[in-house]
Amino acid sequence: MINIYFKTIRDKKFKKVDQFRVGSWINVEDATVEDLEKIAELSDLEYFDLQDSLDNYELPRIERQDDKTLIFIRNPAEKSELYTQVLTIVLSKKYLITISPGKNEIISSLLEQSTQLATTQQAKLLIKVLLKIAQRFTSKIKEARGNVLRRKKTLGAIDSRDIAELSENEEILSQYISALVPMTSVIEALIARKSVHMYEEDEDLLQDLQVAIKQSADNCTVSIKSIRSLRDSYQVIFTNELNKTIKVLTTLTIFLTIPTIVASLFGMNVGLPFETNPLGFVYILGIIAIGILLALIIFVYKKWL
Repeated sequence: MINIYFKTIRDKKFKKVDQFRVGSWINVEDATVEDLEKIAELSDLEYFDLQDSLDNYELPRIERQDDKTLIFIRNPAEKSELYTQVLTIVLSKKYLITISPGKNEIISSLLEQSTQLATTQQAKLLIKVLLKIAQRFTSKIKEARGNVLRRKKTLGAIDSRDIAELSENEEILSQYISALVPMTSVIEALIARKSVHMYEEDEDLLQDLQVAIKQSADNCTVSIKSIRSLRDSYQVIFTNELNKTIKVLTTLTIFLTIPTIVASLFGMNVGLPFETNPLGFVYILGIIAIGILLALIIFVYKKWL
């Protein structure tokens, strides 16, 4: 679905318009092949140049086509098969174009906000979008890291759900790293190539943004290491608990084996001690008790209990 927005510096919010006009912002959500063909016609690009916009696994990169710049980046998405989604930004002399294969909450929220930026200020709008993406990454990384830290506080009361949540957080952070690391190269290329006209303060913002993205990637790496360390601790705890359980069951088995052996011996249909003694049953119970007591003493002495 193609929507067209136009805004001057005097306007408070982006206005949706019906006609394509120079200096407008064209936003494509739930993009289809037909939408990309229309965008290719408007921007003087080939459909082949835009088809990667529909690839959910596309990695961040930047391309230059004559006087047009294509930027492929990724931003955090809601829980799904992938925890990031691709966003394509096309900078041309006439339009700023954003393309998403699904609904992009960052672009939608930005279009609804009040801002002093105009749609003709492509460089500033591009930086604004990148800043929003960086902020969303920072927020999501803090959320995942908070989940990990909470698991550390309940180390003694863990279950399979905790393990599953840790694995999910690890997958989220891994996907974030896969998006953040190439994004630093994209921003570096924007600064070096002068792909779009920028003022000095815009370049300073991009450099600060590059540092912030690197820090976010480092935070992801640290959090993943914490998850793996915590999971190793869980494994040690599970192993110890399993060993204790097996030890208790083995001890009970040995203790129960003693009366079983005695009862089996005195259950034979042959002449046996105490068969005519009225207190024979008591004596047999005494033998069993002594056997269990001796086994218990040995276990305690060997520190098997």
